[in-house]
Amino acid sequence: MDIVKASLNELDIVTPLFDAYRVFYHQESHPERAREFLAQRIQNQESAIFVAVDRDGKGAGFTQLYPCFSSVSAARIWILNDLFVAPDYRGQGIARQLMQTAKAMAVADQVKGIALETTTDNVNAQALYESLGYVKESGMYHYFLTV
Repeated sequence: MDIVKASLNELDIVTPLFDAYRVFYHQESHPERAREFLAQRIQNQESAIFVAVDRDGKGAGFTQLYPCFSSVSAARIWILNDLFVAPDYRGQGIARQLMQTAKAMAVADQVKGIALETTTDNVNAQALYESLGYVKESGMYHYFLTV
């Protein structure tokens, strides 16, 4: 399995994965919207997208990270916002490979760390994250304002 940083050349590979990811989170399938969203992120250099590609050139999974800053630490961080592996490829270590690639980018960029969140019932993801050294934070509440 090859892990590549997505450019506009990989849009046809990563778009169906991103659309399936959105459907997994109870959004309606909208491939055109997914493609446009990813194209904008890539063109504007607003995120880093890594895609796992099998030997036939088919996308198996992806992760997307957004650059951010920690004011308290006065340092850059990456937010790992998306991680998805297509059902046919699960259980093969692809999510782990994607996460390790994200960490390698963070080390190369000399950032403070990578932040992520997941639902409380996603125990498989939690086990993966903790096996890779991520530490579950406590004592914090997350708030969101829909506008």
